[in-house]
Amino acid sequence: MEDHRSLGDAHASVAIPKAKGVRRILAFLGPAYLISVGYMDPGNWATDIAAGSAFGYKLVWVLLMSNLMALLLQSLSARLGVVRGLDLAQASRHTYPPIVNVPLYVLAEVAIAACDLAEVVGLAIGLNLLTGLPVLWGVLLSGLDTLLILLLLNKGVRIMEAFIIGIVTLIGLSFLAEMFIVRPDAVEVLAGLVPSALSDKALYIAIGIIGATVMPHNLYLHSSLVQTRRFERTPEGMREALRFNFLDTTIALNLAFLVNTAILVLAAAAFYKAGHFDVAEIEQAHQLLGDLFGPLATTLFALALIGAGQSSTVTGTLAGQIVMEGYLDLRIRPWLRRLLTRLLAIIPAVVSILAFGPDSLGRLLVLSQVVLSLQLGFAVIPLIHFTSDKARMGELAIKPWLVAASWTVAAIIVVLNGKLVVDEINGWLAAAGPHVPWVKYLAIPVACLAAALLLYITVKPWFAKLRPAKRHIDAALPDLRISAQAAPARVAVTVEFRPLDERVLNAALAQGGKTAEYVLVHITESAAARYLGTSTGDREAVDDAINLEHYAAKLREAGYRVRTAIGHGSPVEAIPKLVNSSGANLLVMGSHGHRGLKDLLFGATVDAVRHRVKMPVLVVK
Repeated sequence: MEDHRSLGDAHASVAIPKAKGVRRILAFLGPAYLISVGYMDPGNWATDIAAGSAFGYKLVWVLLMSNLMALLLQSLSARLGVVRGLDLAQASRHTYPPIVNVPLYVLAEVAIAACDLAEVVGLAIGLNLLTGLPVLWGVLLSGLDTLLILLLLNKGVRIMEAFIIGIVTLIGLSFLAEMFIVRPDAVEVLAGLVPSALSDKALYIAIGIIGATVMPHNLYLHSSLVQTRRFERTPEGMREALRFNFLDTTIALNLAFLVNTAILVLAAAAFYKAGHFDVAEIEQAHQLLGDLFGPLATTLFALALIGAGQSSTVTGTLAGQIVMEGYLDLRIRPWLRRLLTRLLAIIPAVVSILAFGPDSLGRLLVLSQVVLSLQLGFAVIPLIHFTSDKARMGELAIKPWLVAASWTVAAIIVVLNGKLVVDEINGWLAAAGPHVPWVKYLAIPVACLAAALLLYITVKPWFAKLRPAKRHIDAALPDLRISAQAAPARVAVTVEFRPLDERVLNAALAQGGKTAEYVLVHITESAAARYLGTSTGDREAVDDAINLEHYAAKLREAGYRVRTAIGHGSPVEAIPKLVNSSGANLLVMGSHGHRGLKDLLFGATVDAVRHRVKMPVLVVK
């Protein structure tokens, strides 16, 4: 059966100890730390540095407001996953019609690409600052982190969480050391917590801070990660999960807030105080730190930047997988999903470097965070509707005061973003040039369509019931008719001339007995076999034919009817062709698959073959 659970392989994979105490609490902790790295990624660095250098400590209150927003919205996301057992993308697909879900999916992918763009740029800049590697090479090398993702995903959720916590610790310690170096004024920092008016430039940076802090892909991710815990799905069990997840979220996001505040304070103390009011580039910040405070400050800065980029890469990949599976019900291999996400980020970074030079990357970082903020309303508004829906959340739906607070946050986000979009479009129109027709006939219609979509997902649930949520399993189960089945008349068996063959053959004989006919299948995979096919006459093909006939002879001596079939080239292609044409009723295979590059490109042979054959498949480990 196809697995429709969010992050199916990791779903409910972390057991919760039954005994009360610290171990039980610790078992719940972890998901929010994966979320928190998205709140301290290189995009945050760019906006925090720009804010601190341009306005000193005056925008610390924006960071605090953003952190409170994030705490509220991430707790709603966790609640959705715990209570309904759905991530945000799945809940949307189960509730809204396709005409709404498709643009919501596209917007979510844009947000994830914008987030990953920040990781690509941050890693490239960090490597450049630490080793002198050109940023273009760093951008291109960032695609290799696919191998890191594969390793972490294969090791399990807890190992991945441990890796992330280690990176977060590295970042935190680096900035703690930076604070001792720059020695900020504590009184002025506290004064920055008082809200102040926002000028046009301050508004642009403030929206960037909100987009960099309250990241839409984290809402999808958190609602899925909380489902990796195997807690009791009773009202009391879910209440306990909500309590511990809120504790997890509070600790993790406050740590992220401290890191972000440290970056802004660092920029204010080091640059604003020294009269450098326009430090928007990370490289520029790195150089000025060295000039003002020496090489130790710059080394810590670069190490923390590389750590931030790599840790956020993991969460961006998982979010992309969740969004694609949730909205489209489409599941592809994690490495391919990772490569798709990374390519969508690498391409604009390379174009920006080639067209405008390496110095353009800082502005690209800030722009990526503004894009994230613009997409935020399309994730936040459905989340509020889903978690306040008493018909589906029951007694665990959010309380009226929390509903009011959530809509207040959504209104702030939407109004600020709307003002930014209107101001930008008016600015483009006021600046005469060849771009004006593009603004009139592309930018304005797209903005209007986005506004209409936002209005629909906001208003529709208040005036008409949304379609009933689907279940993972259809309520109308088939009426099973159990009847005795005869043994298969013909059994196909794949052999590899390895020790596992003995177990595979014995399993096949146990299914068919002496009455069945057995078809021994082997695929010659040499380079010559791939190009020449049945004309192959190399040593491997000759030896394979001899070995296969040896197996057949052994079985015939034992009284079994056997024939052989040899294919050539890729097992994924050749096995289904031979087996389907053999008339077999059952296929028996070993589970080892293929290793190395073939497994990376095609997946295990068993997984690929079972979707292409027309009979049941018995897998022997």
